[in-house]
Amino acid sequence: MKKGLNIAFIIFVLLISCFATMGFAEEAKKAPEAYKVGQEIFQLQMGFKLVPAIIMIGFILLYLIVGWSMRVKTTAGYWVAERGIGSVGNGMAIGSDWMSCASFMGVAGMLYLKGWFGLTYIVGWTGGYVLLLALMASQIRRFGKYTIPEFIGDRYNSHILRLIIAAVTVVIAITYSTAQFKGIGLICGWIFGMSYVPSVFLTAGLTLIYMLMSGQKGVTRNQQIQYVILISAFLIPLFIIFNKYSKEIGTPGILPQIEYGSIVSNFIDNPQDKLHFVKNFTTPWHHGNFYQVVALIFTLMVGTAGLPHILVRFYTVKDEHVARTSIVWGLFFIGLLYWSSPAYAALGQFFNPNAGKKIADLIILSSPEKAGLPIGFIGFLASGAFAAGISTVAGLMVAGAAAIAHDWYATVFRPNSTEAERIKMARVFSGVIIAIVIFTGLHPPALIAQIVAMAFAVAGSAIFPLMVLGVWSGKTNKYGAITSALIGLLGSVIAMIGWINNVPFFGAKGIMPATSSALILTPLAMIANVIVSNATQHLLTEEDIRKANEVMRQLHNIKE
Repeated sequence: MKKGLNIAFIIFVLLISCFATMGFAEEAKKAPEAYKVGQEIFQLQMGFKLVPAIIMIGFILLYLIVGWSMRVKTTAGYWVAERGIGSVGNGMAIGSDWMSCASFMGVAGMLYLKGWFGLTYIVGWTGGYVLLLALMASQIRRFGKYTIPEFIGDRYNSHILRLIIAAVTVVIAITYSTAQFKGIGLICGWIFGMSYVPSVFLTAGLTLIYMLMSGQKGVTRNQQIQYVILISAFLIPLFIIFNKYSKEIGTPGILPQIEYGSIVSNFIDNPQDKLHFVKNFTTPWHHGNFYQVVALIFTLMVGTAGLPHILVRFYTVKDEHVARTSIVWGLFFIGLLYWSSPAYAALGQFFNPNAGKKIADLIILSSPEKAGLPIGFIGFLASGAFAAGISTVAGLMVAGAAAIAHDWYATVFRPNSTEAERIKMARVFSGVIIAIVIFTGLHPPALIAQIVAMAFAVAGSAIFPLMVLGVWSGKTNKYGAITSALIGLLGSVIAMIGWINNVPFFGAKGIMPATSSALILTPLAMIANVIVSNATQHLLTEEDIRKANEVMRQLHNIKE
């Protein structure tokens, strides 16, 4: 059976590779014509580029070699990397897990398109790690098992709740990965001359290969390598461009992170562009009012603290001290990129001042190309963006597959299954989730950063309230938790559907935008949890109370 399963997966991967190769051969003939990718018009120079392709293929082979060398045969290795990751290594993995296409490409695009308002993404995302550090990191590690649905299921002693949160984890993985495939599709189109469709299949196949071999252990090791690649690929071209155009920009060209203001000032001094830039870069309310800014920041903060693929990183370290310090390292590694994103946005205004939405998600590629950088540098930059996307997808797929294989199959439906059977099902469900993401990734509903924000809204509304109250309130119970989870999940999904169908209430300027719905749903879910828990205390069994007390003592290191 095991041999047949492996053969089936090999055939599946080969089919994906063949499909991608056919698409590459067909689309390369169409260059350099512009074509639609998601919601943008791909205006970069198309066609196969040899040097960037060699760089990209070299990195891909490196990821596969690492995945093979880290292959695992135990569930502990597949889910939590055998709990052997150090603080710096875990910090790099957190940074790589985090530096998705939304951060690598999307943040610069949002800043280019919406100026000051785009900073809300940076403030919200980094602020979420402060919440994690203060509220949950140590406690999650003390619990010390495999998944977030497992923690919630044990804390509230409810298989129903475990199944719900596992489903939420899969919804988040699919939504988040949709954004990554959109970014990766843009990159593959530029390097290989491929259309969006075959590039999605190519990415899915690569991710699936090293996931099936190595699980969390190989994914973590690859994420550490991918962080080094993506951060160097992001920073090196930026320094070169600023140095090359220092006279035109009016700066020394030494530290772009504090020099890009000169570009904005030059545009403000131009009477033709003054009004647009004064509004865009001196007030956060130009693209949204006070409520919308606060709603987005709050959603991104609680969403960060509720993301399963980030929370599970604390299970991969040996103790709670390493869990805490790894967050600090993660913030440092994340900050290196966020500190530099505004400089790329300013370069976008310098080289493409009137391109608007059609070029927003391509700023990090279009600016170096417009600046005339050697093709090798641009290929390295594109490879960094590819590494960011595939790293995040891998982390999401491991979390999603764990939610189904471990929390549904191994815990609820087949608790007596063997370790070999559990790993087999983990690989099966990895393939199933990848197949679903391929479908959703072919029809991205919004800009990269916006799609990711929707995933954060789901995490912040459905998971964050259960985690915070589960850690810090011993009186909340499974009845309140189930009510809370359903409010968060259904509310955020309804908001996403409303956004896609242009319902004003759930739109960008509505009362509950799909990208910011947690401002309403998270407090509502927490209040409902407390009220229902207090009203149903008499329904709890002795086992419910014993289990909750046992988990609370473990979380806070209290001796019985």
